[in-house]
Amino acid sequence: MITIPGVAPNMIANNLEPAYPTHPGEVLKDEIEYRGISQRKLAAQMDVPYTQLNEVLNAKRPLNTEFALLIEAVLDLPAEPLLKMQARYNMIVTKRNGTFIEKLNHVRKAAALL
Repeated sequence: MITIPGVAPNMIANNLEPAYPTHPGEVLKDEIEYRGISQRKLAAQMDVPYTQLNEVLNAKRPLNTEFALLIEAVLDLPAEPLLKMQARYNMIVTKRNGTFIEKLNHVRKAAALL
C-alpha cells in the first residue's frame, strides 16, 4: 500500500480496488475471441478438457500455474502476469467475503491474547 503524508490511503489511485475484480479468464476469453480461435480448438491444442478451459474463461475456475504455462505455450502470453491477476482477484474476492472477515477478526483477537 502506498502512503503519502496528509492523504488518506483510500484516496491514492494505486490503492483503489476495482468495483468488479477482473478474473484472468475474462482477459483470455477476449484474447481468443479477438484471434478468432474456438475454445474447443484451443482446449485440444492445450491437451485439456474443453470444460476446464471454458470454466476458466468464464471465471468459474481459478487459473493455476500449469494452466497459465499452457496458455503461454499456445498463445505466447506470459504466464506470470496472468497468475498475478488471479492472485489479485482472489485477494479482492476473499476480502469481500463477510464470513471469512469474521473469522479473520476472531483469529486476530485470539492472537492478541498470546
